Amino acid sequence: MTRAPRTMDAMPQAPEPLTQHIQRLLTRVRAFDRRHPLAWDLHLTGLCVSIALLDHAVGGWRDLARAAPPPGWLIVILSLGFSVPLLWRRTHPLAVLLAMTPAALVTAWTGTVLQAAMLQLVVVYNIALRLPLRTLWWTTAVATLPTLLLTVRHRENGWDQEMVPPLMSIAVAVLAGIAVRTRRDYTEALEDRARRLEIERDQQARLAAAAERARIAREMHDIIGHNLSVITGLADGGRYAAAKSPERAAQALDAIADTSRQALTDLRRLLDVLRDDHQHPEADLAPQPALADLDRLIDGVRAAGLPVRTTLHGTPSLSPGRQLTVYRVIQEALTNTLKHAGPNATAEVVMHHDPEGATTVTITDTGQVHNHTVNGSGGGRGLPGMRERTALYGGTLEAGPRPHPERGWRVRLHLPEEAPQ
Repeated sequence: MTRAPRTMDAMPQAPEPLTQHIQRLLTRVRAFDRRHPLAWDLHLTGLCVSIALLDHAVGGWRDLARAAPPPGWLIVILSLGFSVPLLWRRTHPLAVLLAMTPAALVTAWTGTVLQAAMLQLVVVYNIALRLPLRTLWWTTAVATLPTLLLTVRHRENGWDQEMVPPLMSIAVAVLAGIAVRTRRDYTEALEDRARRLEIERDQQARLAAAAERARIAREMHDIIGHNLSVITGLADGGRYAAAKSPERAAQALDAIADTSRQALTDLRRLLDVLRDDHQHPEADLAPQPALADLDRLIDGVRAAGLPVRTTLHGTPSLSPGRQLTVYRVIQEALTNTLKHAGPNATAEVVMHHDPEGATTVTITDTGQVHNHTVNGSGGGRGLPGMRERTALYGGTLEAGPRPHPERGWRVRLHLPEEAPQ
């Protein structure tokens, strides 16, 4: 009989370390303190008052007294003077220390060494934790003054034995407050940095999404706008040729079918990029149009009825991204000529490649001036899309009417030399 392998869920879990239990308990205590600060202060103050009065009731303070015992009522008042002000130790620690100081001075003057006087260290800790560090100088002086008075009036040992232990206790309270304060500030700084990084991450995600939407809008405009313009030109030509030359009409229909299929292929390629990459790994492998595809583009424009003349100077050596920019600008310019130049218009594409690597492309036509597309007005995506593509590579794009007396429209693209990687 074969035994099934044990899964990870079935494996025995190691016991949690004790530190995790303590950390979880401290987290719950801090959460309760943040939600109910007054309740926590009342409980702690009540505990300190009870301990101080219990010390008076059992007479434990007598073991440390250095003089004749004072009246019992004075011991009660001094015990309450050390314990009750703790209720405000977090909100007004300096005021609490000053309120305890008279009780501490009376205790030192009378030689009654009450153990409740050690509660001053709790206040010193809160001062180091919550107030500016410069206040620790005179806080230490105020906390040391009763010890100095006790040593002067009721000294039993040498000065070092009388003064060093209280000063060390104060130093420990101060260092504990500074250590907790440093850790708290460091944790708050980490949390603030995490929040800012999260906000920055969300902003970067929104910017990336906006850039991707703009890129998709440009691609869809270029693909659909150009191909529909070509199809419209072919359909108009086919309609006029149908009555006189059925063969020309059939050629126009074939060209319309080819252009439609090409448009669908390009559109599917673009939409595949938006899908899951694991389901469509071939989407990223589909090539983008390049300079080698210009002949097919111009042939389609010519078939739609627009005569186009091309001139090339130099040998192109452009990166794929720059080739796509040149292709799309020429495509958009010829599409606008198809749509707006009117009948009997012609177009010319002149491409000049410098030996240094700069590229200049000029597309002109002899049709009507495209008034509604000047400076990208009219709400279209054509000229703004071309300028966005050009700006990605630090280039410039000029579009406007040809200078008088020439008629028509001119688009001039200039891409500077590509920076070395």
